[in-house]
Amino acid sequence: MEPWNLTGVSEFILLGFSEEPERQTLIIVFFLSMYLITVFGNLLIIMVTIYDSNLHTPMYFFLSNLSFADICFITMTVPKMLVNIQTQSKVITYAGCITQVYFFLFFSGLDIYLLTVMAYDRFVAICHPLHYMVIMNPRLCGLLLLVTWIISVLHSLLQSLMVLRLSFCTDLEIPHFFCELNQMVQLACCDTFLNNMVMYFAAVLLAGGPLAAILFSYSRIVLSICGISSAQGKSAAFSTCVSHLSVVSLFFCTSLGVYLSSAATHRSHSSAKASVMYAVVTPMLNPFIYSLRNKDIKGALKRLFGMAALQGPVVIGLKNCP
Repeated sequence: MEPWNLTGVSEFILLGFSEEPERQTLIIVFFLSMYLITVFGNLLIIMVTIYDSNLHTPMYFFLSNLSFADICFITMTVPKMLVNIQTQSKVITYAGCITQVYFFLFFSGLDIYLLTVMAYDRFVAICHPLHYMVIMNPRLCGLLLLVTWIISVLHSLLQSLMVLRLSFCTDLEIPHFFCELNQMVQLACCDTFLNNMVMYFAAVLLAGGPLAAILFSYSRIVLSICGISSAQGKSAAFSTCVSHLSVVSLFFCTSLGVYLSSAATHRSHSSAKASVMYAVVTPMLNPFIYSLRNKDIKGALKRLFGMAALQGPVVIGLKNCP
C-alpha cells in the first residue's frame, strides 16, 4: 500500500460496536443514560464540595478535581459516538481524531495522578494525623494539583506529536468507538518503533509509578491501622480509605483488564467493548462510591437539599406579602 502524506489523511472511520441496525437505538439509550448519570453525579459532587464549608478540606478539594476530570474524560468519547450513531456516520476528521487522542490521554492521566495525590492525602491523615493540616496546607495542595496538570499536559502533548509524525495507508478504520492511541499507531504505514517505545515507557513511568506510590501509601496505612489498639479507632481509620481504595481498584483493574484482553485477542470489537469499563463505567460509578460510602458527602447532600427545600416556601411567602 502507498502511504499517504499527512495532508492526504482527512478522516478516519470509527467502527464502534455492533453494526446491526436494530441494536443502534439500544446503544444510544444505554450510553446516553450513562453519560447523563456521570455528568449529573460528578457535578453534584463538585457543587456540594464548593457550597458546604465542612468539605473545604484537602481530601474534598482533590475529589472535586477528580469529578471534573471524570466529566471531561467521558465527554471526550461518548458524545461523538452518539452523534455518529444518530447520523449513521462513522467518520471522524484527522484533526478531530488527534484532538480526541490528546484530551483523552490528558484527562485519563489527570485521573491517575489525582488518585495518587489522594492516596498521599490519606497516608498523611492516618499516619501523621497531628500534623495533617500543617503538611497538607493550601500551598502544597495547589502545588500538587499544578504538578498533576503539568505532567498530564506534557504526556498527552508528547504522544499527540508522536502521532503527527506518522503517515497512514488507505485503510483508516479504527476498531474502536473513539480514537485510541494504540489503534492509531497500528494503522500507520511507516516505522512505529519509536512510537511504541514512547508508549511503553510512558505506561511504565506514568502509570506504573503512580500505582506503586498508591500501593506503598496503603501499605503504610494498613500498618498504621493495625497499630491502633481500639476496634472503633481501626474502623474509623479504615472507613476514610474505603471509598478512595474502591475507586483506585476499579480504575486500575479495568484499565489493566482492557489491555490484557486486547493483547490476548485481535477481534475488532473486543477492545472497544472492554474499554467501556474504564472509559465510561468507572467515571459513572465514582460519584456513587464516594456518596454512598462517605458520611461527610451524604451529610452535605442532605444539608444542600434541605436548604433548597426550605427556600421555596420562604420565597412564596414573600411574594404573598402586601
